[in-house]
This record gives sequence, C-alpha cells and structure tokens, in this order.
Amino acid sequence: MVYEHFGGKGGLYAVSVDRELTAISSTITASLRSSGSPSIILERAALALLTYIEDSPDGFRILSRDSSLANPTGSFASILSEIATQVEDILRAEFPRLGHDPQYAHLYAQALVGLVAMTGQQWLDDREPERLVVARHLNNLAWNGMAHLTPNPRLLVEVKDPRQ
Repeated sequence: MVYEHFGGKGGLYAVSVDRELTAISSTITASLRSSGSPSIILERAALALLTYIEDSPDGFRILSRDSSLANPTGSFASILSEIATQVEDILRAEFPRLGHDPQYAHLYAQALVGLVAMTGQQWLDDREPERLVVARHLNNLAWNGMAHLTPNPRLLVEVKDPRQ
C-alpha cells in the first residue's frame, strides 16, 4: 500500500515532512499576525512553537534533526527564515519608537528566532521545566534584554581587526 500511495518509503517521508512543515508554519504565522504589543506577539509565537513541540514531538524531531540542510527550501531552515522575516517586520516597526535604528531589525529577528528554536530543540529532549515556564523565561530574556539595548552598542573587549 505504501508503494501504491506514496511511491515508496521516501515518498511517505516527504508527505510526513510536508504535513509537519505546514502545521508548524501555520501555527507560528498565525501567532505572529495576531494583535497586541510586540512583546505579546513574540510571546505567543514562542508558545506556539513550544505547544507544537509538546503536541507533536516526533514531527518536530523530523523537522529539526532530520531535515536536509542541502535542500533549504521546504525544510525547518526555510520555516525559520520565513518566521525571522515576520519578526523583522515587527521589530522594524517598533525600533524607531525605542530609539533604535530599524536597519538592524534583521539581526535581532535572527537572534530571537534562533533563541526560541534552539531552546525548543533542547526542550524536546528534556521537557523540563514545563512549557509555560520555558516560554516565560524565553520572553523574559528576549524582551527585557531588548528593553535595555543601547542605540550604539560597543564591545567590552578591545578587538584588533587584522584586516586593518
């Protein structure tokens, strides 16, 4: 039956990956398009990912660990890239109000998405602390850390650039 419907195990796997990509993408995108302050929207997105991991651990494991980096389209990496673009739009709109240059919104968007995605991968195995505690701590680090950004950050250590 597998060969008749999917052409083989590879076809079945591809259908499973596509189904999981659609599920994770739609739930996180819906949270990013919801109304509210940027911190609430980003908190909802983190909760959406953690809820997906809790409800579909095998699906997340397939996406995050087994997806091919050689094929970045239709993979977990492409979903993270799409999410980062959405987060960038949120931050680009918020940065001027906070006195920050919106041209750097993409850097912060990548950092936030990476923070949540990497924590999600670690949490997949441990499941400790529980999902809401993880979400609270992620939001605390992401948002409260961002609340104290300086407009012109500097390194604490002097770095000599060998190219100069």
